Amino acid sequence: LKPAAHALFKKLKDEELELLVQAVESRGAWESGCVWAPRGDPRGGPKQPLPPQLLLCRLYRWPDLRQPQELKHLCYCAGGRGGCGDAAALCCNPHHFSRLAVPETPPPPYSKASCGTSWPDEPQRPGTALWEFSYDWRGKGVPPADTSASRSTIKDGYWCKLAYWEHRTRVGRLYAVHEASVNVFCELPRGSGFCLGQLPAAHRSRAVRRVRGKIGRGLLLSREPGGVWAYNRSEHPIFVSSPTLGPPGARGVTVLKVLPGYSAKVFDYERVGGAGGRWVPGEGPWDPHSIRISFAKGWGPCYSRQFITSCPCWLEVLLNRPR
Repeated sequence: LKPAAHALFKKLKDEELELLVQAVESRGAWESGCVWAPRGDPRGGPKQPLPPQLLLCRLYRWPDLRQPQELKHLCYCAGGRGGCGDAAALCCNPHHFSRLAVPETPPPPYSKASCGTSWPDEPQRPGTALWEFSYDWRGKGVPPADTSASRSTIKDGYWCKLAYWEHRTRVGRLYAVHEASVNVFCELPRGSGFCLGQLPAAHRSRAVRRVRGKIGRGLLLSREPGGVWAYNRSEHPIFVSSPTLGPPGARGVTVLKVLPGYSAKVFDYERVGGAGGRWVPGEGPWDPHSIRISFAKGWGPCYSRQFITSCPCWLEVLLNRPR
């Protein structure tokens, strides 16, 4: 990669080189600006062209990267929105990209249950549900944390609310998200968002404290055309489940493992089902317009923890239903 990198660096302006240094030295902890490179790929070999974004992502982040199609622009990259105003330039900031997550195969070796588990058609109501029921303005029973399209939700203009849980206990208040993207983190040198490190809680178990120490820069949630994306900014995996991640008509819970530096489309507005809720065995009611994300620990049929309420630290994303 050395000859191709030198050829690219010679084409960058001093300002672009300075931005690149800031991005690489902070390892993406700071949301640096776009690094504009002229189109016209430097050559990685006698015959093989190497696009600038692929070159720098291989050089500074993923040596095993092979195709540009494995990359996705992050939501704050102007290059991904066509914002450079110059068809002759493109963004090659390696920390403006993520790799696309794919379903994990085969299942992890610590699985205690078969991934082929199917739930009964009509599960019995568990003795202890995750929520107690209240009533919304339509007179239907919903979880109190549900933010589905009530009149106040539409007026306030937020697209989701975030709830942070430790096992079965919700910690802190709901966090309303008005911007198109939000950082969820415990420690972030520069930036703003939902800081879990500031949420107090009494009598935290050792398991919770251990997982909280792994959240670090956490994740970036973004609302993009057609759905919601999650980008793992931490140094440990996150695990995601939503009604639109599994195949149509699936009865069980589909949990996707998202490695550090990877992103996944975690909710598809086109695939979501009807407005009614659903029961998840052992967990109680689940709003179909929601996403569940566990930090560092997986759950579900392919993991030792069967339910997300067994995970030490997890996030619930309650989506505002589109009008």
